[in-house]
Amino acid sequence: MKHKSEFSIEGLREYNRSSAARWIISHCWEHKFYFLFGLLAFLSGYLAFSTARVLFGEGAALIIEGGDASAVVAVSLAVLFFSTWDGVGSLLGNLAMNVLATRVERDSRHELYVSLLGKSQTFHDQQRVGDVMARATDDVRQLNFVIHPGIMFMFDMVMGFAVPITYIAFINLELLLVPLLFVASYVIVVRRYMRRLEPVMMQQRMQYGTLSTRLEETISGIEIVKVAAQEMEERKKFRRNAGKFRDFFVRQGQIEAAYLPLLMFGIAFGLMFLHSMNMYSRGILSIAEIIAVTGLMGVLRFPVFISLFSISMIQLGVAGARRILELIDQRSDIDENLTGHSASVQGAIEFDNVTFKFHGKTVLEDICFRVEPGQTVAIVGQTGSGKSTLTQLVSRTYDVDEGRVLIDGVDVRDWNLDRLRSQMGKIEQDVFLFSRSVAENIAFGVENASREDIEIAAKEAQAHDFILSFNDGYESEIGERGVTLSGGQRQRLALARAFLRQPRILILDDSTSAIDSATEDEIQKAMRRAQQGRTTILITHRLSQIRWADRIIVLENGRAIANGSHDELLRSSEHYRRIFARYGTTESSVGQLSGQEASWAS
Repeated sequence: MKHKSEFSIEGLREYNRSSAARWIISHCWEHKFYFLFGLLAFLSGYLAFSTARVLFGEGAALIIEGGDASAVVAVSLAVLFFSTWDGVGSLLGNLAMNVLATRVERDSRHELYVSLLGKSQTFHDQQRVGDVMARATDDVRQLNFVIHPGIMFMFDMVMGFAVPITYIAFINLELLLVPLLFVASYVIVVRRYMRRLEPVMMQQRMQYGTLSTRLEETISGIEIVKVAAQEMEERKKFRRNAGKFRDFFVRQGQIEAAYLPLLMFGIAFGLMFLHSMNMYSRGILSIAEIIAVTGLMGVLRFPVFISLFSISMIQLGVAGARRILELIDQRSDIDENLTGHSASVQGAIEFDNVTFKFHGKTVLEDICFRVEPGQTVAIVGQTGSGKSTLTQLVSRTYDVDEGRVLIDGVDVRDWNLDRLRSQMGKIEQDVFLFSRSVAENIAFGVENASREDIEIAAKEAQAHDFILSFNDGYESEIGERGVTLSGGQRQRLALARAFLRQPRILILDDSTSAIDSATEDEIQKAMRRAQQGRTTILITHRLSQIRWADRIIVLENGRAIANGSHDELLRSSEHYRRIFARYGTTESSVGQLSGQEASWAS
């Protein structure tokens, strides 16, 4: 069987992340064919559309001057041709931009997902799941709208100004006076509009993240909500958050309602017609040219109108892109060290004066011990003494603040992280299962696992019989986080997963706490077989497991206060004797203590 790490991530494609706008553009440029093709299609459409407006003037002149029918038909056919060309250009441009938008959405979602998988546990500990989900779904979705129709409308806006104004310049340069004054005032007003809209859009996206976080927490903790009869209170909190989200939309609408360019265009259109008539009275323009200029000036109305929507969509997408980049750009505390030490793990573990702090609080201090390959070490101590944290330093979920954790004599920070973790297995009390089939959960992290291998692992974990009781057996779908299974069933599936992986280092963190004593006896036999030749770190309150450990580490307030075998600690450690006596009075499955142990414990 070939193992693969569930933690290590392939390197991300490099995009320009210096700003949200450049990041979006770099994603677009990754599919430059669609980008450029769409741009050219819209440009050709506007050229055809503007040419048709000039031909309107020529057609009117032919009619006024009494031109022959063949000339009128020729102009009419030319207008038909250019109008059709305009429609085809718009159709192809829309198609290209739609494909581009979908691909950018796909790529950016993948980039964010891969980035999240590569972040350290410390990073994920500090994130709100609902907000992360909002960024990975809705904020990424906004990038689609940025391109189609956002950037598409922006193309329309730019070319809708440039092409008609260029045609007007060819008719007479004096006619540029009103259009250029209008464009200059338009740019000033739109910049002010964007400055007012930008913070509202950002606050809107942030509030959406808060709303999603509250929803995710309530649904995940629905059992607690119902037990505490807090449904009404949660409804009130959700209504308040939804109301704040609505308020930002209202504020957006108020800003958009005061959008002045449409009013400015109406004034500019009137001034342009007045200017044209003045030039006609001076004998500079003909009737045909006035009709052409009026038609070309009318072309500007559509880009002015759609700029209201395109700017809003682009601002919303840029705000979403900023939130996505906040996650992607946050540095991970853990370096994967892809070029680091890569070898088969033998299983020697050494803690060399290790100190670890979490959020400024010392969790482990000056820890020193060594475990030889194939040995089993049990970690015992009061709740909060740092037992689970110690195992997380072995798998390099966190990095130490002082000292070193060595695997086979090599600092874990110098190991290739993927290679190191692929040779470790860990089972915790709070087992996480995926919303997949039973077989997929057992085989998670192992490539090409056969059904026979999966069933052997399940039998060793005493899970085979209850799996077959399901309607679809190993193909039965497990509910989210394994909610359809009991605690004991979840732990047995996790044990089967660990047995199938056959790791060189096995970490068992209270892995049989939800299993009855009779089943545990059978599982322990399988665990002992699985531990042969493997280094095992064991955290448990079960004396039946503690007693057969080769070495026992006693923790108190983050310090290792005793270290030795079971018999040695009974003789030398009063603290261990107290722990052992307390466990002995609560665990009925262990049986009677030996006379010597009982005397020490008393």
